[in-house]
Amino acid sequence: MMDLKNVLNNFKLKSTPCRAEVLTLLLNNEHALSHSDIEHQVDQSFDRVTVYRTLRTFLDKGLIHKVLDDEGVTKYALCSECSKEEHNHEHVHFKCEQCGQTQCLDKIQIPEISLPAGFKANQKNILIQGICDQCN
Repeated sequence: MMDLKNVLNNFKLKSTPCRAEVLTLLLNNEHALSHSDIEHQVDQSFDRVTVYRTLRTFLDKGLIHKVLDDEGVTKYALCSECSKEEHNHEHVHFKCEQCGQTQCLDKIQIPEISLPAGFKANQKNILIQGICDQCN
């Protein structure tokens, strides 16, 4: 088991009960979680705003990244390939049509795409939908 305090220290974050619990939840799931998923699974003493602020802080520090799914729901996943200095979230995400879980496929990078003159990309997202290895 990963030392939560060390992970938080590495990202210059103090350990709080909510941060520790949200981080544990993200570490124990192989799929991305929505704010609602997280809110329902953490200790009920943490209100919606506290959970939101924890996620916002983790995003700002580069500990997690956003994953958008086909329903427009924002989900959150740990940054596995990122360092504090360099964030690369340009990998493929996969949503299972059977179980509904969204996973990061960190090893599959988004290919380079040539845009028309005058267009500038700031972010790239690819969501593939199908049946995951657990449901197949």
